[in-house]
Amino acid sequence: MARKSAASAMALIIIIDVALINVAFFLSYFIRYRLQFPSAVLPQYDAPYWPYLPFSALLTVLCLLSYRIDGLYEPRRRRRWLDELYRLLTGTLTSIVIVMAVTFALQPLVYSRGMLLLAGFLIILLLAGARLIAHTIILSRRRRGIGVDRVLVVGLGELGRAVIRNILADPVLGYQVAGYVDDDPDKGSSRLGRIQGLGGIDNLASVIVNNDIDEVIVTLPWMYHRKIMQIIEECERKNVRVRVVPDVFQQRMRRLDFDSLNGIPLIGAGPEELSRAAIILKRSMDLVGVLLALPFLLILILVFGALIKLESPGPVFFTQRRVGKDGREFDVIKFRSMVLGAEQMQKELAHLNEADGPLFKIKEGTEPGRRDPRITRVGRFMRRTSIDELPQLLNVLRGEMSLVGPRPGTPGEVQQYKPWQLRRISVRPGITGLWQVSGRSDIPFDEMVLLDIFYIENWSLELDIRILLQTIPAVLMARGAY
Repeated sequence: MARKSAASAMALIIIIDVALINVAFFLSYFIRYRLQFPSAVLPQYDAPYWPYLPFSALLTVLCLLSYRIDGLYEPRRRRRWLDELYRLLTGTLTSIVIVMAVTFALQPLVYSRGMLLLAGFLIILLLAGARLIAHTIILSRRRRGIGVDRVLVVGLGELGRAVIRNILADPVLGYQVAGYVDDDPDKGSSRLGRIQGLGGIDNLASVIVNNDIDEVIVTLPWMYHRKIMQIIEECERKNVRVRVVPDVFQQRMRRLDFDSLNGIPLIGAGPEELSRAAIILKRSMDLVGVLLALPFLLILILVFGALIKLESPGPVFFTQRRVGKDGREFDVIKFRSMVLGAEQMQKELAHLNEADGPLFKIKEGTEPGRRDPRITRVGRFMRRTSIDELPQLLNVLRGEMSLVGPRPGTPGEVQQYKPWQLRRISVRPGITGLWQVSGRSDIPFDEMVLLDIFYIENWSLELDIRILLQTIPAVLMARGAY
C-alpha cells in the first residue's frame, strides 16, 4: 500500500510538472508576442502559437528526462527545497540549451531564442514555487502529526538514541517515534522524555498491532544477528516496513566517511570533533553577530535597566555560575527578572516544579497560585520575549558562549546528568539552539539533550543560520517560554 501510494504521489507530481512546463511556455509566448516585452515585435516576425507546439512538447520531454536523471523524481524523505531548486536549475537549463541547439540546426521558419530563455526562467519559477508551497504544507501537517509514519525503535543503546534524536530534530522526515522496545526489562519499561518504553523485544508482535506501527527500525548490535533476522521475519508477516541500522563505528556516530571502490561500498570513521576551520568559521559568525547586535543591546540596557530599577531594588544584571565547554565554569549574564534572594526561595517552591530531570521550572498559569512568585512583572515580560537572555552576547564576545548551541546548565544540574547526557557539554553553550526553536520548556529534559547531541553531531553553518532564523518566530510566539 505504501509503495502504491508513493507511486501515485510521484505520478501526480510529474503530471503537475508537465502542466506547469506548458503553462510557462505559453506565458513566455504571450509575454514576448502579445505583450511584446522587452521590445516590440516587427509585423513580419509576428507568429501564432501553434507553430511553437512541437518546441513545447520537445522541451517538456527533455525537462522530464533531465529531472529524472538528476534524481528529482526519486522518493526521498529528507529532501530540502534548495536541493530541489538546484536540480530544477540544472535540468531546465540543460533542456533549454538542447532545444536552442535544435533550432540552430533546423532553422525553422518560426522561433525565438529570447522566448526560450524566458520559458526556462518561468519553468524554474513555477516549478520551484509549486514545490515550495508543497514543502510548506507537508511540513505544517507533519508538525501537527498528520501524514507521519509511526516508528518503533528496537534497542535503546547509543545507536537507538541516535535514531530517536534524528527523528525529533528533523520533522521534515515525516516520522513519529511511537515508542521503543529493548531486551533489557528496565529500559523497556522506562521513558525517554515523552517517548514510552513498550516492553521487551519478545512482545514485538503485539506492540506492532496495538500501537499502529508503520515502520520498525532495528538498532541492535550485530552480535544479535539471529534475533535481528527473527525481527525482520516478524515485521514481514505483519506487513510492516523494517530497516536495520548497522552498528559499525557505533562509538563514532558523529561523522562517517562513505566512499565506493568500483561499486564496493566503503565506510570509514570521520573526524570526531569539529575541524579547526569549522571552529574558526563558527567563532567568526559569533563575533559578527555580536557586533551587529551591540547597538540594539545598548538601547535595551538603558530601557530595561530603568524598568528593572523602578520595579524592585537590586542590580540590573544577574549573574549565575554555569558549566561551559568541557566542564569549564563561567558566569552567565542576564537581565535580572527575579526579586533578590530568588535562589534561596527555590527549595520552598520545589512542589511547584514542572520540569523533569535536573531542571527547575514553574509554568506560568492563569491562577495566582501557579505563578512563580520570584519573577517580577518586568521579568515576566522579558522571559516571555527572551529579552533577559540578550546580555549573554557579552558571554559570546568573551568566548564563553556561542550564538547557537546547547543551553548551559548549572553545576548542580550537570552533576545529575547521566553519562550519555554529558555529551552536551563537549561544545560551547549557546544563547539559542534546537531546543529553543522546537518548543523550549515544553520539551522534556531527555528530549532536549537528544536535540543538543543531534546539533553537536550534525553542525554546519547552514544549520546555525536555520536555527537563528527559526528563533525569531519562536520568540515572537513565545512557544514554551516560562
